Amino acid sequence: MIRSMTGFAAVGREEAGDRVNVSVKSVNHRFLDISLKTPSLLASGEGRLRALVQQRLTRGRVEIAVLVESAARPARDVVLDEDLVERVASVVDGLRARGLVTGALTASDLLRIPQAIDIRPRAVEIGPPPSEPAVSLAEAALGDALEALVTMRETEGRFLAADLEARVATMDAFAETLEREARVGQDALERRLRERLAALAPDLQGDPSAIAQEILRLVARSDIDEEIVRLRGHVAHWRMLAASPEPCGRKLEFLAQEMNREVNTIGSKVESAGATALVIAAKAELERVREQVQNVE
Repeated sequence: MIRSMTGFAAVGREEAGDRVNVSVKSVNHRFLDISLKTPSLLASGEGRLRALVQQRLTRGRVEIAVLVESAARPARDVVLDEDLVERVASVVDGLRARGLVTGALTASDLLRIPQAIDIRPRAVEIGPPPSEPAVSLAEAALGDALEALVTMRETEGRFLAADLEARVATMDAFAETLEREARVGQDALERRLRERLAALAPDLQGDPSAIAQEILRLVARSDIDEEIVRLRGHVAHWRMLAASPEPCGRKLEFLAQEMNREVNTIGSKVESAGATALVIAAKAELERVREQVQNVE
């Protein structure tokens, strides 16, 4: 199956007061490269999240961000700076003894003293890994995000498949035309050789049988039947891979390289000017195939 490597998806899931938001972005890459960003709360579940990605994707640079939000209020501690309060109380007692102030130090007075009372989040003690429900919720959210990502990659893949099929069909047509042009070139080469030999003086023409064999050998050097057969085989193999359910990007890259190799060999053998022009056009088309197939998973 031709499936694109680029896509994006974002999914959120909520359960028992906890919410997990997952965003997944993928771009082209030769292999599967996973970048996973999770809060420390889910550190022990990263292996399971990576395994989930590996089950659904085979190629691409995949960037995943997981954010966990809890609806429960965080525990807090109220910290009283007793030393500061005692010093303030001592000063107030001195002022009261001198008749400068009246009354005792009240709770309202304490709240107005800067830094006397500090309300801070309670320190979380390092304990056992997060509960199974928390990791399961993250897995479920990531599964939904991957499903949406795969759908997007398949949608874009259909456009890639249509474009690549048109280009491969062009290569198939090139093979047929090159085969015909090559034969025209072979016939023209044989005719030119025979005409030149016929124009030689009789005492320079040599053994007719040996000369005929040498002409056939020279003409055979421009034969491209083997390359045409392999080129058509690569085209057939390409279509088989594109129609299969399995990801095929790397195999298609290899086939594009092999088709280019056959076209290069054909270009070094053909004698016809028309065939040479076809080889140049085929190489240009294969370069477009090579660029496009780099987007396929």
